[in-house]
Formats: sequence, C-alpha cells, structure tokens
Amino acid sequence: MAGRGTPATALLDKQRVAHTLHSYEHDPRHESYGLEAAEALGLAPERVFKTLVAEVDGKLAVGVVPVTVQLDLKGLAAALKGKKAKMAVVADAERATGYVAGGISPLGQKKRLPVVVDESAMQFETVFCSAGRRGLEVEITPAELVRLTNAVVAGISA
Repeated sequence: MAGRGTPATALLDKQRVAHTLHSYEHDPRHESYGLEAAEALGLAPERVFKTLVAEVDGKLAVGVVPVTVQLDLKGLAAALKGKKAKMAVVADAERATGYVAGGISPLGQKKRLPVVVDESAMQFETVFCSAGRRGLEVEITPAELVRLTNAVVAGISA
C-alpha cells in the first residue's frame, strides 16, 4: 500500500518537485484525519494542513488550512471573489477530486478546482498535506504547493 502512487505523487514526480512522502498506519477509529497524521508522524499540528472542499457561489473550491483550525467560509468566499460559501457534500467532493474523504489532496485532483491556501503555511520551510490517501502525507515547500495548485494565499482559518 505505501509504495502505490497516487495522482498527487504522480504530479510531483512529473513536475520534478522536491518532496518527501511520510506514511503511517491509518486508524479508522481516529476522529480527525489531520490530527491523526500529526500525532502519528510526530509533527507540530500547525504544519499539517487539511484539504477541505466547499461550494463558493454554487461551484466547488478547495481550502487548505492547518488541522488545528476550522475553515473560515466567509474568508474562502472572499479570497475567490465570491459571495457565499458552504461545505460541499462529501460525495461531490470525492467525485470532483477523485480522492476519498480523509485522503483528499490539493494536488493531482481529477477536476482542477480553485484552491486557497491559508497564509499561515507561508511561515514554514515545509508543510505537510495529504498525498492522496489516508495514511500518506507529502512534505513540500509552501511555495511549490501554491504553484502546483495555482492557489490564492489568504487568511482562511477560523
């Protein structure tokens, strides 16, 4: 399982982006995928980012925020020059991204959605986000994450 690639890892390899994969044994009983990753890998949770799919004015978009915070839906809408945002239906998020909940990566999504990365990511040399499956995180520079996802950087954490 750990050696099997994902669309996210394929994108990183194709683009020749420096990154490190970190895997851990996912516990289905854990209440938070992101906090589980931070704990399992011994990381400061503010460096581990979760990928959340929302609807902004009826269109799907992605917010990437630290696992310790909530997504500020108003902030997400504003960053994308929209009026209103709400969390997406899980099935819609999975269908659009090609990933399962808890393993949704901002990288290599089936349908390229607008992405907003929380500004707090920029203070770190590297950050961690899902590599496209539960139990697999990718460590990457925030600048490369923003570049590869064509993201907007804004304050979207609550």
